[in-house]
Amino acid sequence: MNVRELIERYNDAWNAHDVDAIHSMHHPDIVFHNHTADERADGAEAVREHVAAIFRNNPDLSFATRSLRVGDEFAVCEWTASARGAEWDGVDVFPLEDGLIRRKDVYSASHRPRALPG
Repeated sequence: MNVRELIERYNDAWNAHDVDAIHSMHHPDIVFHNHTADERADGAEAVREHVAAIFRNNPDLSFATRSLRVGDEFAVCEWTASARGAEWDGVDVFPLEDGLIRRKDVYSASHRPRALPG
């Protein structure tokens, strides 16, 4: 699987709230760092629990990819997320190692969400 396919599959797993699928694409030494919320989890099991908590707290969370740029060992994904009647934009930076996601660095405007119409 190439980098683009990996990240597309990863994003699909996030939208499906499939913690097992997400976990399968993480390097054992993954670091998940949400820089906006100042949240960090280190290691596969800690990240797995962190992701599960995100879904428990946001059962309607979904993401729409706006742009995906890939290199040999990295990807940068721009997205719009929605949950709880609001949406916000963000960027994920993914360094890869051994064909797996080694880090997920999240930068977002979640502190300034926009209300969804309706």
